[in-house]
Amino acid sequence: MSSRQQGLHPIETASLDELRALQLERLRWSLDHAYRNSPFYRAHFDAHGVHPDELRQLEDLAKFPFTGKQNLRDNYPFGMFAVPQSRVARVHASSGTTGKPTVVGYSKNDIDTWAQAVARSIYAAGGRAGDKVHIAYGYGLFTGGLGAHYGAEALGCLVIPMSGGQTEKQAMLIRDFDPDVIMVTPSYMLNIVDELERQGVSAESLALRTGIFGAEPWTDAMRRKLEARAGIDAVDIYGLSEVIGPGVAQECVESKDGPTVWEDLFYPEIIDPATGRVLPNGEEGELVFTSLTKEAMPVIRYRTRDLTRLLPGTARVMRRMDKITGRSDDMMIIRGVNVFPTQIEELLLDIAELAPHYQIKLSRSGNLDTMAICVELNHAAVDTTAEQLARGLQQRIKTMIGVSSTVHVGQPGSVERSQGKARRIVDER
Repeated sequence: MSSRQQGLHPIETASLDELRALQLERLRWSLDHAYRNSPFYRAHFDAHGVHPDELRQLEDLAKFPFTGKQNLRDNYPFGMFAVPQSRVARVHASSGTTGKPTVVGYSKNDIDTWAQAVARSIYAAGGRAGDKVHIAYGYGLFTGGLGAHYGAEALGCLVIPMSGGQTEKQAMLIRDFDPDVIMVTPSYMLNIVDELERQGVSAESLALRTGIFGAEPWTDAMRRKLEARAGIDAVDIYGLSEVIGPGVAQECVESKDGPTVWEDLFYPEIIDPATGRVLPNGEEGELVFTSLTKEAMPVIRYRTRDLTRLLPGTARVMRRMDKITGRSDDMMIIRGVNVFPTQIEELLLDIAELAPHYQIKLSRSGNLDTMAICVELNHAAVDTTAEQLARGLQQRIKTMIGVSSTVHVGQPGSVERSQGKARRIVDER
């Protein structure tokens, strides 16, 4: 057995039949646990006329109702829990548009499972025991920081719990502590690289070899930009608080072909977002997850709103997610045309004279929606004619996406910088 195989969890090298048998066993347990112990799920299943006993094969999951973010809000704060509060070891929460966050709970076993999922993810990304891991995800109620932290510790890494913000200090610690791995949002990594360059630090002088980027959609064009500027392997980690946090899926460094879903812990489906119909592997739709082992707060068929497709496994037997193309609730409809921020990003990053920072502003002129895109010159292109670049990007957007826009090209540093998750869309309509 190779040293790489020795570091894998046994399920990562199991056969597809073994994986499916484990999924069915755990799915039966999860449905039964939710029905018996969560008043919400008992009422939810009863209202849809289904019972856990009806799950005889994996495909039977389609009989069960979806769970959505609104269900969590309606049961705020602790109404989704399936264990007594005395067994809840921790809560996290994500911000909500109504002012009330969506709350998630973890038993001690859930926290251990989560840590092992993230440890498995860091290993798949190329991290190893003894590596120094710089964590620039936010700590606190957001799951990113503590999720990454516990996972890195579980793998046996030295953890640098920097959290988000304080960009000058981030760069200083990366220079002084010389980590091997960084875990951060891709937009904030760009900010850190800008600051390292401002401080005169070259990527070649650093030990940093791996960036594990998540918490927001990003493109392969952004990957190429990050790898070239930081001299690293840039890989995608996926997760969301309602399912557990980071570590639901992880891109393997040897393939870089989309995050592998840890299917022994989280069962994925792709559905048509309009009809709810389950789509076959390879078709694009909305990603749905069912937890297979969570005790404190199981989620059954949770609608993530993330748009992607499921593909056959490559580096692992488990299926992969394609790159997230966007969220169904982040889609902009401009004069009848569906537009995602990642489409703008891909076109922007093809223009060498422009920096990879951008913001999209939506407004209304009379009865018509308008889209303005704020970008900036990179430091090496300050003498380039901004008007020509603006016209060029404007034309590319019209040609490739089919929507008219206004492009504003500013000086380096003129676009609002991310201190964590990027604020890509400002809707002033």
